[in-house]
Amino acid sequence: MDLTEAVERISHKMESKGKKVERSKIESKMRLLVEDFGVNMAEAERTVMNDLAKEYSVNLAGAQNADRKEIGALMPGEWVTIEGKCVALIAPPSPAISQTGILADTTGAIRFVVWARAEKPPMEQGRWYRIESAVVDEYRGAPKLNIHSGTTISPVDQDIPIIPSMHRVAELRPGVASVRVKMIQEWEPSHPRMLQTGLVGDASGIVKFTIWNEEGKEKLQPDTVYSIYYALVDEYAGRLQLNLSSALYLPEEGDIQVWSGEKIVGALVHIAPGSGLVKRCPVEGCNRVLSRQNYCSVHEIQKNFRYDLRIKGVLDDSERACNVLFPCELVESLTGIRLEEAIELAEGSPLGMDEVFFRLRDAMLGRYFSCTGTEIEDRTILKDCQWLAYEPKELAALLNRAGGA
Repeated sequence: MDLTEAVERISHKMESKGKKVERSKIESKMRLLVEDFGVNMAEAERTVMNDLAKEYSVNLAGAQNADRKEIGALMPGEWVTIEGKCVALIAPPSPAISQTGILADTTGAIRFVVWARAEKPPMEQGRWYRIESAVVDEYRGAPKLNIHSGTTISPVDQDIPIIPSMHRVAELRPGVASVRVKMIQEWEPSHPRMLQTGLVGDASGIVKFTIWNEEGKEKLQPDTVYSIYYALVDEYAGRLQLNLSSALYLPEEGDIQVWSGEKIVGALVHIAPGSGLVKRCPVEGCNRVLSRQNYCSVHEIQKNFRYDLRIKGVLDDSERACNVLFPCELVESLTGIRLEEAIELAEGSPLGMDEVFFRLRDAMLGRYFSCTGTEIEDRTILKDCQWLAYEPKELAALLNRAGGA
């Protein structure tokens, strides 16, 4: 049995108290307990440590507090001892993980993972624990606490009140955070396990959120303000997003100002396939666009589909080309073609839904717009958009300057 890690920890603790103990002596004590008497690794390490403390007159009570680190100060690469409250538990994503969730104290919060091979008793949500000899590593830029076979977990009989620090969206970093935001947009889920995905924001910015389909989870309601506690902040493809699997989210009364988004002024130079009148899957939480044969990639053939109107295209501001999405409300206000009218056109024309596509293309392609929206996953979701009118005076001024040159 490999006792190297336990021996190193005990040796390091004794040296920190000014006592040097031969590693061979520590290892022999550990082997006696583990191999001859069948004591589990964690209990054997604790027993050997207490035995050496008595032999060398070391006060371990003071050492416990000296070695303990605050959660808000944890850095990847450290072996640490912490005391924290289990504020959330998350369904393990793999059989190799026995438990995962969030630990917090008054200084911050961190995700923890208990590996199945560690064979540790499960922690209970709402209780405080002392965790010794855990390892902090990094996953997608966020610190994570790994609990392995050499880690000891001890319940702590205390309940210190924790008031989470609220972050602005613009201040978010990978890890765990609490925010006060408004739910502003819901999207079609891209995975069958997703309960909901969309956008939330405050005055400083907007961020994507995801709620996975787990027991007890409910959807956020549009145009509602929420206090969200202990959400996982993940980074993917250089963009941050909130995972609410671990979070407690509570609706609030009132309203907050939300960032208006990026402004784009340019010409609509391309309208992509998949624009116009589309059919969506009616299964709750799906909302995927169906094929022309009414087929959903997850729920197969859907007869009771619902219609939607949209334009996927490219706006060019002369410096860059932006992929944009005009949702139904903007398409209706810009073209004057209502969703109900589009459905009638498609049902009454030999071209079907292509008739709607051609009419939208003729109305908008090549025209200039001033829009605001939020860029998510390489596409800007437009929130507001206006036609840009032709200004004869500006054109005359430009022609005069060109002629003068």
